[in-house]
Amino acid sequence: MPTRQALEIAEQRGLDLVEVAPASAPPVCRLLDYGKFRYEATRREREARKGQRTTGTNVVREVRLKTRIGEHDRLAKTRLVQKLLGEGSKVKVSVMFRGREITHPEVGMAILKSVAEDLVNDALMEKTPSFEGRFLTMVLAPAELSGKLATKPQEAKGAKT
Repeated sequence: MPTRQALEIAEQRGLDLVEVAPASAPPVCRLLDYGKFRYEATRREREARKGQRTTGTNVVREVRLKTRIGEHDRLAKTRLVQKLLGEGSKVKVSVMFRGREITHPEVGMAILKSVAEDLVNDALMEKTPSFEGRFLTMVLAPAELSGKLATKPQEAKGAKT
């Protein structure tokens, strides 16, 4: 069909003439409402992205603490870290220093040490506590990942005796 005739038909019906396959010979066009077509295309893309959640061991979640955190609040944050480790995520535990608190890094070290001691059965310390700006951070990995590595040496020890 000639282009001029197709444009007239599209105009009569109140639609747009959209080129679908420009590479074919002759080019293929459709009569459609282009605004509605774009809207539906973006909705499909959004739905596709919604299903794409990043999961696995490479996900690093962060839990932040402050130096003046109470014991109960620290235990609640520790339970949150335990839950995240149970989901298979690595967890970055950070202690934030504000103002002059940075002059007492031992307070932050004590908090991170107590969190690590509470999670000794659930986590492996992947990165020891270190400063990143005004944050003292450590990274914990799920024990399942380290458990596979830890069982092999124990079995080897048992076989030798």
